[in-house]
Amino acid sequence: MMCLVGCPIIHSMAKEKTVYVCSECGGTSPKWLGKCPACNAWNTLIESLPESTAPAKNRFASLAKTTEVATLGDIDAVDMARTPTGHEELDRVLGGGMVEGGVVLIGGDPGIGKSTLLLQALDSLQRSGQNTLYVTGEESGAQVALRARRLGLLNSQVKVLAEIQLEKILATLEAKQPDIAVIDSIQTVYSDQLTSAPGSVAQVRECAAHLTRAAKSSGVTIVLVGHVTKEGALAGPRVLEHMVDTVLYFEGDTHSSFRLVRAIKNRFGAVNEIGVFAMTEKGLKGVSNPSAIFLSQHAEPVPGSCVMVTLEGTRPLLVEIQALVDSGGPSPRRLSVGLDKDRLAMLLAVLHRHAGVACMDQDVFVNAVGGVRISEPAADLAVLLAITSSLRGKPLPKGFFAFGEIGLAGEVRPAPRGQERLKEAAKLGFSVAVVPKANAPKKAIEGLIIHAVERVEQALEVVRGLS
Repeated sequence: MMCLVGCPIIHSMAKEKTVYVCSECGGTSPKWLGKCPACNAWNTLIESLPESTAPAKNRFASLAKTTEVATLGDIDAVDMARTPTGHEELDRVLGGGMVEGGVVLIGGDPGIGKSTLLLQALDSLQRSGQNTLYVTGEESGAQVALRARRLGLLNSQVKVLAEIQLEKILATLEAKQPDIAVIDSIQTVYSDQLTSAPGSVAQVRECAAHLTRAAKSSGVTIVLVGHVTKEGALAGPRVLEHMVDTVLYFEGDTHSSFRLVRAIKNRFGAVNEIGVFAMTEKGLKGVSNPSAIFLSQHAEPVPGSCVMVTLEGTRPLLVEIQALVDSGGPSPRRLSVGLDKDRLAMLLAVLHRHAGVACMDQDVFVNAVGGVRISEPAADLAVLLAITSSLRGKPLPKGFFAFGEIGLAGEVRPAPRGQERLKEAAKLGFSVAVVPKANAPKKAIEGLIIHAVERVEQALEVVRGLS
């Protein structure tokens, strides 16, 4: 193309340079690779624009606080003061309540109740005298107020800010000085210092870093709401979970009225604690006796059902294990819901080798009732007894439960904190138990008959005698 005087016009619009950022660790690569060169994760590099280097020397100045070196013996170790949220189940997973200067990250599927629970908690905290702030980036103030009225939170004095710009949020935190602030959600927040869009790896990482620093320096407790991917993991870089003090996962089927809040990480309390909630017309209510959720209401015992006592953090829960053994084809199926599928195959091999019960030509389905996921091996014995009950077509006795780990040699290994499990079952009216010999109590428990076994064949012999 020529200009009017015959000179060629040179196009100055060159293609904008891009980089590829890892969604797991935040590492960068100049070109796309199947595997991240920094953390070796596969298919995690996402194309994005490079960040401007001009403001970099001042951008993290507020994060670079220095302190003097001190020995551990000279540092005053003061236990963290906690502020109860007014919701006992939420306090349980938090380790007793909100901690001053703590940062909590809570994630879960869309519509599962994250915003509902946090709005209820903020209202309870505000009514107890705490200064609270709800920052929403996904709804308007009117939408939040409408939800509050729907939940029955009339005349609530919780302060609401509809904003997604990080600098304005930090300025509001400094001006209002709340005791507890909720950011809903971290994926909607962006900083003017970066050119990438909200929700990108760089934005999420930097906004979370600045909010965490603000919490530590001012003492405000900040709760970050996080989106999840289709696999159920928290969206954004993995470093987001490392920055915060507590990570909570909201679990449950949106078609069910029950929800579980599970602590995955907690610097101020125990991990693997769970809180159980029921979704009602007035929001989420704590469930004081969660064992009732995980036990089926059979009028009479049915074949293939065995109750076990599992531990979720410090809480013993009674869960019903159901098994269905049916005639299969040339390649029988092994399916488990809520339990480890590979462990099910191992247990069937132990059952065949050491107890002479063969299921090689049968389909075997195992389910943990209520949608709970059991990861501890103490469920092994209950699974085996449920499978043999279904195979024989004979129900286990009424009021029966069992727990214990099964070894490959056919031995029944003890479960941790067996006395607490036994006492919880006895408290709920269960009367007959088959447990590992090492878990048998020295003192009898009122109303509970305990059969202590050392091997799988002994357990099956005891059950045959009972039924």
